[in-house]
This record gives sequence, C-alpha cells and structure tokens, in this order.
Amino acid sequence: MRRRLRIGLTGGIASGKSTVAQRFIDLGVPIIDADVAARAVVAPGKPGLAQVIQRFGGGVVAVNGELDRRALRDLIFSDPGSRRDLEAILHPLIRADMDQSAETAVGPYVVMAIPLLVEGGSRDRMDRILVVDVDEAVQLHRVMARDGCSLEQAHAILASQASRSARLALADDVLLNTGTVTDLRQSVDRLHERYLRLAEAQRPERDLT
Repeated sequence: MRRRLRIGLTGGIASGKSTVAQRFIDLGVPIIDADVAARAVVAPGKPGLAQVIQRFGGGVVAVNGELDRRALRDLIFSDPGSRRDLEAILHPLIRADMDQSAETAVGPYVVMAIPLLVEGGSRDRMDRILVVDVDEAVQLHRVMARDGCSLEQAHAILASQASRSARLALADDVLLNTGTVTDLRQSVDRLHERYLRLAEAQRPERDLT
C-alpha cells in the first residue's frame, strides 16, 4: 500500500517559496511546513526542548519558559560543532513531526515545505522535488529590500545556504520566478494539474475501494 504523493518544496531565500506555498493552499493542497514543525518540537514540555537545554544549558530558555531562539542562534553561530549537535537533536524530531502531519493531512497530495531540503538531505522522503528558482542578483536585491541589509550581508546570507546549482541538480520540477506574482501562481496551477495526475496514479489501494 503506497503512501500519498509527497512534493518537497524548496528554494533559496527570497525566491518566492511563500507565494508558491500559499497558492497550493488556495488549490486545496495541504502544506506541511518545516518551520512550523521546528517550533512545535521545542515547545514548552516537549522532549526536544529538554534535549536542547541539556546540551546548551538554561541560558537558551526565555523567562516565559519558551526557547530563546536568539540566544541559541548566538551560541551556535560561530561554532560548527554546536550547530551539528543542535541539528542532531532537532532534525529527527522535525522529520517525525512532519511525517505524522503528512499522514493525517487531507488533500489530493501533500507539499512538504522545507527551506533547507538540500542541506538536510531529505530527498529520499519525497516523491518529487520542486525548486522555486530565481537569479542570484534578484535574490540579493530582494533580500536587501526586505531586510534592510547591505549587499555584503545579503551575500553572506546566500553563502550560508546551498548553492543555486545544488538545488537545481536535485530538482524534478523548477518554477522560475522572474515574472509577476500572477505568472508564478499560474505556473503553480499548471504544476498542480500534473501533480493531480501523478497522485491519482499513486492512490493507496484503500482509496480505490
């Protein structure tokens, strides 16, 4: 019995992933968001938060008992070893949370929105990878306009992510976001029709009875 079709949605910063995800939602497709799962697994009382505290100390907890993300980010920013430790704690929990959400989601197929899909090595959990692609010069302009940062800072942000070529090498489908928002939404609509056909071919046997 095969599971529901899973589309892994990714792309670099300021590529238009949020617009694409929203369009899928408008079309009735559930979005399983890695960022939402990342917050859920470290909520107060969750084992993930306890593990983070055990590794990094009580200084990463805010006065309200929630994870102090800024304190944790500052702690691991310049320490690759600490970053790897954090990823070893959180990544399995995030994957499990997303998998559970995908199993219970209602829709023709599911889209797994994972900004760091390439970096995290989640390819084997997806049936297809959809990359929202944009020229790096456009990314830099959008990041500076959105965040009010310098060109140097924008370059540093892009350098911290997987390269454009690495994402495209992994892609089954590519949405080139160089036009208007309407153009991008129409491209999603066309992909949606293709995914519906693929999902129909992959429907679990129990849905055919």
